[in-house]
Amino acid sequence: MSLMTQAWLLDKYGPRLNVDDLAEVMGYSRATINNEISDGSFPVPTYRAHGKRWADYRDVDAYLDRCREAVASV
Repeated sequence: MSLMTQAWLLDKYGPRLNVDDLAEVMGYSRATINNEISDGSFPVPTYRAHGKRWADYRDVDAYLDRCREAVASV
């Protein structure tokens, strides 16, 4: 995990990101995120709390690291 990315995510969004935050970070539309969550293909684990969908900032960081590794191996 990238400590710089984690620090940036935590500073900008806090310890958890909602769907709008995920859309901004990942470049997805809100509808795409909701569709992928529904069909089980969204690449970041999410959970529901207090009527909203959330993702832990560390899971978002892990996803970004996987993307970076995939590009580096090409």
